[in-house]
Amino acid sequence: MQSHSLSKKIFTGLFSGLLIGALIQVFLADVAFFSDTVVGLASMAGGMFVNLIMMLVVPLVFVSIISGISELPSANSMGRLGGKTFGLYIINTLVAISVALVVALALQPGKGVELPHVGDMAITATELPSISGLIMDIVPRNPIDAFASGNMLQIIFMALLLGFVIKSLGKEMEGVAAAFRKANTIMMTLITLVMKLAPYGVFGLMLNLGATLEAGTFLSVAGYIGLIVSLLVLWLFVVYPMAVGALTNISAAEFRRKTREQVMFSLSCASSNATIPVTMRTLTEKLGVSKATAGFGVPLGATMNMGGVSIYITIAAFFLANAFGVSITMDQIPALVAAVFLLSVGAGGVPGGGAVMIGVLIHQMGLPVETAFALVIAVDRIIDMFVTSANVVGDAAVVTIVDKSEGDVLAAEASRT
Repeated sequence: MQSHSLSKKIFTGLFSGLLIGALIQVFLADVAFFSDTVVGLASMAGGMFVNLIMMLVVPLVFVSIISGISELPSANSMGRLGGKTFGLYIINTLVAISVALVVALALQPGKGVELPHVGDMAITATELPSISGLIMDIVPRNPIDAFASGNMLQIIFMALLLGFVIKSLGKEMEGVAAAFRKANTIMMTLITLVMKLAPYGVFGLMLNLGATLEAGTFLSVAGYIGLIVSLLVLWLFVVYPMAVGALTNISAAEFRRKTREQVMFSLSCASSNATIPVTMRTLTEKLGVSKATAGFGVPLGATMNMGGVSIYITIAAFFLANAFGVSITMDQIPALVAAVFLLSVGAGGVPGGGAVMIGVLIHQMGLPVETAFALVIAVDRIIDMFVTSANVVGDAAVVTIVDKSEGDVLAAEASRT
C-alpha cells in the first residue's frame, strides 16, 4: 500500500511539475521571479535529488553483485546465470534494432522535412567504438579511477571477479560474504529513505523541463518524435509485459502494474544508472526476484541492455539522412546495424547518452554535424525520458525471466550444497 502511494505521489509530481513549468513558460516568461528564481530553485532541487541517487549507484552496484554471487548455491551457477542474462540482453537489443529498421524503411521518416535553423552546436569528432576496444576497456588499469569515474563495465568486472573468488573459497570466506550481504541491506535501506524524496525531486526536474523546452522546435519535428515515442511505448507496455507473461507465472497486466513506479521515476530522471536502485527495489520487493539474480542482472543491464537507445538511434539515423537528402542503401544496412549495436552498448546509463551516440553516427555518415546535432539535442530531453523507461523496464523484464527460469535449478543446487 505504501509503495502504491509512492507511485501516485511520483505520478502527481511528474505531471504537476510539467504543467506548472509549461504555464511559467507561456504566461510568466517575462516575470524574473518565476522564470529565473522559481525555475532555478526547481532545477537545483531536481539536480540535488539525482545527485543523491547517483551517490548510491556505485557502492550499490559493487556490493549487490558480490552479495548476489555469494547467495548463489555454487560458483558454477554464476556462469549459467550470466550466460542467460547476457544472451537475453543481446537478443533484446538486436530485436529492437531490427524492428526499428523495418519501421524506418517502411515509413522513411524525414522525407520532405525542412529542418529549422536551431543554432550551431558542434561536437567533437569521434571514432566509432570497436568491439575489441569495448572488451579491452572492461578490465581497469586503476580500480580507484574506475570507481571515481563511475565506469560501470569496469566496476561490474571487478565485482564479478571478487564475488567469484569469495564464493569459490567456500566456508572460510563466509564472514566476508556475510559482511557484503549486510552492506547490501544497508544500501537498500538507504534507497528506501531516499525514495521518500522522489515526488519532490521529480516535481523539480519536470518543472524545469516544462519551463525550458522550446515548443516551436518540438512542433516542427513532431512526427519524428511521435514515431520514436510510439515504438518505445509499444516496447514498454506491450512487448516486455507480453514476454514476461509468456515466459513466467507473472501476467502482463501484473508486470505493468508492478513496474509503474520504475517507469515514473525513469521518465523524470532520464538516467538508467540513476534508476538502478528503483529497479532493484521493483524486482526484489514487487516481482519476487531473488537478490542474487537482481544483484547480478540489473547493473549489467543498465550498462548494456539498450533496447530503447537502439530504437532511438536507428530512427534518428534515417530521419536525419532523409532530411538532408542522403539515402541509406540496402548495401549500407549491415554496417548501420553493427554501428547502432556498438553505439547502443556504448551509450552508458547517463542522461543524453543516446544523443551523444547519435552525434558520433552523424559524424560517421558525413552529415552536417552542427545543424544535425543541434536538432537532435533540441528535442532529446523529451525522447530520452521514454528511451530510459524502455531501457530499465527491459532490464526488469529480462531479469524476471531469467530468475523464474533459474528458480528450480537454483533450488536443486541449493539442496545439494
